[in-house]
Amino acid sequence: MTMMNTRSKMNLRRRSIYLLPNLFTTAALFAGFYAIVQSMNGRYEIAAVAIFIAMVLDGLDGRVARLTHTQSEFGAEYDSLSDMVSFGVAPSILMYEWAFRDLGKWGWFAAFIYCTGAALRLARFNTNIDVVDKRYFQGLPSPAAAALVAGFVWVMLDNKFTGYDLRWYAAALTVFAGLSMVSNCKYYSFKSINMRKSVPFFVIFLFALFFIFVAQNPPLHLFLLFFGYCLSGYVMSLMDLRKKPTPPQP
Repeated sequence: MTMMNTRSKMNLRRRSIYLLPNLFTTAALFAGFYAIVQSMNGRYEIAAVAIFIAMVLDGLDGRVARLTHTQSEFGAEYDSLSDMVSFGVAPSILMYEWAFRDLGKWGWFAAFIYCTGAALRLARFNTNIDVVDKRYFQGLPSPAAAALVAGFVWVMLDNKFTGYDLRWYAAALTVFAGLSMVSNCKYYSFKSINMRKSVPFFVIFLFALFFIFVAQNPPLHLFLLFFGYCLSGYVMSLMDLRKKPTPPQP
């Protein structure tokens, strides 16, 4: 009887709706929606910043749920739908409105590749969540892909470039980000970092230096940071290929 009560409580917990983590998810969803609205209004820099805000909020909801023991199946599904809006639809519309309008069918084709890549990436993540190595992501995470696309728009606007001037470069970057999401490249997930574990004082000092570095030129440094992270998956894949032993010759 006790075991049955425990199981029923666990099932109820999985199906419950918890306010705190879902507030962060709702805020991330609003930031993604706001980015879409601002993209359609031609306020591209604000839209790019909103996508970065959505990324920060998306990183918080899961950690808050784990720290407060309020994980639920509803929260996981809601988070995935929010990610599709904030990191799939919003970046593709931002790129289309900023740079792709004059490309005709090639413009919406490039935007759709990215949007489809984000949808497939999220679907694969949801189905493989219990079978993959927690230390790595399979394919570029959709928030990082969105940060790469939004960061490109932000840094180019900050340097007075127009979308028309960079439309083909923007299309290439957008398709690259979309394909990276559905690739089999491994990306470090940072989930092995224990936030409750004590760390040396020097680590806190390094974090302070990191924030100072980003604050010097947020558009450029954030774009370079996520561009480097995107390339890291391909570097790790090449290193794994080199480590594989060659079959013996007959």
